[in-house]
Amino acid sequence: MKLKTFGLMAAMMATIGLTACGGQTDSTPAATDGVIRIATEGAYAPFNYTNADGSLGGFDVDIANALCAKMQVECQISAQDWDGIIPALKTGKFDAIVAAMSVTPERSEQVDFSQPYYINSLVFLAKKGSTFNPSDAAAIESAKIVAQRSTISSQWLTQTYPNSQPQLYDTLDNAFMDLGNGRADAMISDKLPALTWLNSDVGQGFEIKGGDIDIDDKISIAVDKGNSELLKRFDDALAAIKADGTYRQIAVKHFGEEGVPAGME
Repeated sequence: MKLKTFGLMAAMMATIGLTACGGQTDSTPAATDGVIRIATEGAYAPFNYTNADGSLGGFDVDIANALCAKMQVECQISAQDWDGIIPALKTGKFDAIVAAMSVTPERSEQVDFSQPYYINSLVFLAKKGSTFNPSDAAAIESAKIVAQRSTISSQWLTQTYPNSQPQLYDTLDNAFMDLGNGRADAMISDKLPALTWLNSDVGQGFEIKGGDIDIDDKISIAVDKGNSELLKRFDDALAAIKADGTYRQIAVKHFGEEGVPAGME
């Protein structure tokens, strides 16, 4: 669901990486010495996050480990800042990205995507009892709305409501923090991270305003352009964990029954 678009600098760096490295080809090995190096962000709960001991957790991490087990390879999962995640893949630092990454036409020019492993929707959040009404364009354009920079949610907001002026943050946590501290009227976010925050102590005083915003947002694994061998291995492994029930177990663990998307099991 992350659900995020990469920024201009990341796109430029990715293009540089394509020029310098030429991209992967069908003959490029899918992994070295039985190891697949996977990038995630580590700051996008419940999809991926960093635990107090520095280890990585979340839906993306469990999915990646399950896929590696099916492929009979070792997963080496590392955190990578979001804006640099595609450039890091392009320059060979990683073999794949499993980081709630939305499939977009811009990204598809830089990387190849697996079959989707999640489908995302967006929601507005505001304080309980707030009169904020997301069905009122004038209310959206006049409200102080927070969001994470370079994400599908912030992109959708500015494209759908060009007169809105959202306050953008480098991380989702910082956007939630300012909403919780009363520095904003509302927030737009991917649905599952929003549900997770609403269950926190601070989030108890807030609620979803309006219904889900369906943006046909498919979340997939990214590999370097042309690495069809690794892409097929991921697709085959994904089909296998859906068939044997592993996918559903992981989704329920992180999202509950209501968080298992239709058609993804």
